[in-house]
Amino acid sequence: MKRFLLIAGFADSIVKFRGRLIESAAKRGYEVHVAAPELLASTVGSELRAMGVILHDIPLGRSGLNPFADLRTLLSLIVLIGRLRPEVVLGYTIKPVIYGTLAAWIMRVPRRFAMITGLGHAFQEQQGRGLLRRVVEYLYVVALRGAHTVFFQNPDDEALFRNLNIIRAKARTVVVNGSGVDVAEYAVAPLPAGHAFLLIARLLGDKGVRIYADAARRLRQRHPGAKFRLVGWIDQNPNAIRQDELDGWVRDGIIEHLGRLADVRPAIADTSVYVLPSFYREGTPRTVLEAMAMGRAVVTTDAPGCRETVVDGENGFLVPVKSADALEAAMERFIAEPGLAARMGRRSREIAETKYDVHAVNEGMLREMGIQ
Repeated sequence: MKRFLLIAGFADSIVKFRGRLIESAAKRGYEVHVAAPELLASTVGSELRAMGVILHDIPLGRSGLNPFADLRTLLSLIVLIGRLRPEVVLGYTIKPVIYGTLAAWIMRVPRRFAMITGLGHAFQEQQGRGLLRRVVEYLYVVALRGAHTVFFQNPDDEALFRNLNIIRAKARTVVVNGSGVDVAEYAVAPLPAGHAFLLIARLLGDKGVRIYADAARRLRQRHPGAKFRLVGWIDQNPNAIRQDELDGWVRDGIIEHLGRLADVRPAIADTSVYVLPSFYREGTPRTVLEAMAMGRAVVTTDAPGCRETVVDGENGFLVPVKSADALEAAMERFIAEPGLAARMGRRSREIAETKYDVHAVNEGMLREMGIQ
């Protein structure tokens, strides 16, 4: 039987972000294997097994560059690929792309693919070309030479990789519309009464969480009835929001923190406008697509990945990065203009259906990978 190996860096992302892709590959006669750290003990393990997926744990740390730990990751993937002999390998997120593609090239896998789902912390502009970024760039250069196609989720990332010569001029690249969203699963929900804003993200400074809290603080003074909700958790990251910061926002009545949710649909249904003031170098933020599919207007940054989701003035507003003033002004327009959230929300749903439907996104990827 033909085998397809998917390599991920975070077990919890697999079903949500790649579940439909896995199902489509299986329907086409492939035995699907998934490798990720701590996968066997994860909550998604049983879901994947029910889908007929064969699971493999791999030693992989999502953050940091420890040469000994990363060598162990590479060797474990070489051994796994040597045992499975898959026809197709796809890695997504930084380390699975680098070490998964390298291992697949070393083991001469017939079809090797990588998906750049955003550039994250290492490529923040303020870091310039520091040591971490130079190391990551070099590893990408070496690894991506072994990929038959590199998928990008926005044209800015593709252009950057070409401008930095991370990928060769003749290398094949394809820009896809993010991870897509199941527009049937994320159905349109009626708008709630009043004005409620929502941000869903890992609680990182780069995700714009502090900027959101700052804008919310000011708006609450003029519009005490408005609600500003936050879904997410404090991540193990040098840029993470501190627990005392979060507690202070909640204590002062600025933010309603809903914690980490397995299903965000009720939170989106209970909001009128979705907000993501990120400057994280997103691929295409999945939470924005989910909110759009459910008929919500969006306020996000004019930044790579984020800007792809909003036609400014049609389904939301684009604001400059790191500007609490601009975010505040954009959010206040929905409070001041009755009917704006509903009109823009309808346009969001239209864009989700025509551009971001997960089945169309996956069909293009499967076709590129030769999974017919």
